[in-house]
Amino acid sequence: METNTNLNDVSRLSEGTVFKGEIVTPNDIRIDGQVEGSIKSKGRIVVGENAKVNGDIICTNADFSGTMSKGTFYVQETLSLKPGSSVDGDLRYKRLQVDLDAKFNGNCRVLSEKEFEQVAKTDAVKAPVQPKPAPKAEEEAPAQAPENNE
Repeated sequence: METNTNLNDVSRLSEGTVFKGEIVTPNDIRIDGQVEGSIKSKGRIVVGENAKVNGDIICTNADFSGTMSKGTFYVQETLSLKPGSSVDGDLRYKRLQVDLDAKFNGNCRVLSEKEFEQVAKTDAVKAPVQPKPAPKAEEEAPAQAPENNE
C-alpha cells in the first residue's frame, strides 16, 4: 500500500553537502551528498548515484544508487540496489532487489520483524515531538520609571 507523501515531509541532503553524525527523521529522506554516520528513517531512504555513505542505514524501504564504503543496511521491507550502486557492507532486509550493474561485497540475510524492531528501538525513529506551547507570561503591572528626586 503506497502512501501519499507531502513534498514538504521529505528531507534532503543536497549534493556537495557533507554531514558527520546521525541523521534521524520520521519522514522520507533523499541523500545526494556525503554522510559519515548513520541514517535512520521510519520511511523511505533514497540515496542518489553521486552520494556516499559511510555508516548504517535503518529504514522501512531503501532505493540505493550511491556508494557505501562501510556499514550495514537494516531494511524492514524492501531494499533496492540500483544500477551503478556499490555497497561494501552487510545487508539485512525482508525483500531484496538487485539490478544489473549493482555491486555488493558483504553478507546478506533476511531480517525478521523482531530483529528489525530491536535495531530500530531507539528514540531515533519515533514520531516527531510536537513543540510545547510557550508558557503564558504572568500578567504584571507595567514597570514604572524611578522618580527623580533631585
